[in-house]
Amino acid sequence: MISTGDFRNGARLELEGEPYYIVEFQHVKPGKGGAFVRTKLKSYKTGNLLDRTFRSGERFKEPDLQEREMQFLYAAGDSYTFMDTESFEQFTYEKKQLGENADLLKENMVSTILVYEHQPIAVELPIFIELKVVDAEPGVRGDTASGGTKPAVVETGATIKVPLYLEVGEVIKIDTRTREYVERVR
Repeated sequence: MISTGDFRNGARLELEGEPYYIVEFQHVKPGKGGAFVRTKLKSYKTGNLLDRTFRSGERFKEPDLQEREMQFLYAAGDSYTFMDTESFEQFTYEKKQLGENADLLKENMVSTILVYEHQPIAVELPIFIELKVVDAEPGVRGDTASGGTKPAVVETGATIKVPLYLEVGEVIKIDTRTREYVERVR
């Protein structure tokens, strides 16, 4: 069981039979009346955001999520094949089952697959990954009206906003939590 006192960003809870995680929360103690917690929850299944307010001290069931460490082998269309690093079994999942970061998966990358009721619901990638830029428009000197960034396609097919000076062939570090450029590696 998880109580409102245990709420942290990223904490998991089950609400109305569905697994959620806390995106952000705020404990509020008004001058009059009981304390409460204002939260923003994200559904693992649908990806929908939900604003909810709970009385202080409420308790919730933790979702029965299994974390499996798996190595990404290859993608064929919208099917992604993984190998369990312990049992060496291979599993194939659809892109929509893996969540929004499926397009950042690189072959042989080890990631954590969250499984709920025998169905994969999300891929948890390492916090920082390094990917090669394969397509980007050349940066035009003095073109900072767009904030000094341009879209670039990395080797996995994902599009990331990068600084104007980056060119095709360079390797960049990406924060998988925010899908943002961090730094140039080489």
